[in-house]
Amino acid sequence: MPTALVTGASRGVGRGIAIGLANSGFDVYATGRTIANADLPASIRRVACDHTDDAQTAAAFAQLPVLDVLVNSSWGGYEQMQENGQFTWMLPFWEQPMHRWSSMMDAGVRAAFVASAHAARTMIPNKRGLIVNVSQWAAQKHLGNTLYGISKAATDKLSADTAHELRPHNIAVVSLYPGMVRTELVMAAAQWLDLSNSESPEFQGLVIAALARDAKLMDRSGGVLVTAALAQEYGVSDVDGKQPKPLTLADV
Repeated sequence: MPTALVTGASRGVGRGIAIGLANSGFDVYATGRTIANADLPASIRRVACDHTDDAQTAAAFAQLPVLDVLVNSSWGGYEQMQENGQFTWMLPFWEQPMHRWSSMMDAGVRAAFVASAHAARTMIPNKRGLIVNVSQWAAQKHLGNTLYGISKAATDKLSADTAHELRPHNIAVVSLYPGMVRTELVMAAAQWLDLSNSESPEFQGLVIAALARDAKLMDRSGGVLVTAALAQEYGVSDVDGKQPKPLTLADV
């Protein structure tokens, strides 16, 4: 049974990925600050970890006897979207609260870098592995705010450059772009959103499982992949049986 570790799996996309991978036959370790209280199947191994603390990250990876797939989903960018009753998410960069840099870059990009380094050390001796960095179209287009774009562009560059260095070791690294995902946060605002082409959080994990089993996985290493497009290629349906339409840069 292949082994996967999903960071930031207490809720949202990370939680769905952990469930999707577990349902696809993976032995899943799930990390997060509040993972003990997460709504996860009993088969998923919970590891409490704040990925802004390097010692906690090292301790989490020390529990893994082997690692086939790492999914970096840890990210705090959607926290504290209001300040004193004001919705600050859409403000220009000079009016953005500085805590947003830390939540996106430290809890997101830096956390992915540190986790990837630990994963590489575990995977290299076995000459195989897959690292997936959850990213977003904001890397390529202004969406929401400048810090959001910076963090996602940095994530894509992390994928590209680590893929280059890991290629001789037969370890693939990709950025994955989900579509509109029905996370807890999205569903709380469902009455204002068009969810007709949305994706379940679990759909992301089902597609990552298919990607990990692709015999031509290394051909994709270093690239940016869209969940729904991969699903069409692999014949993977969402949990409701639907086949979401892949978004493009023009759509978002």
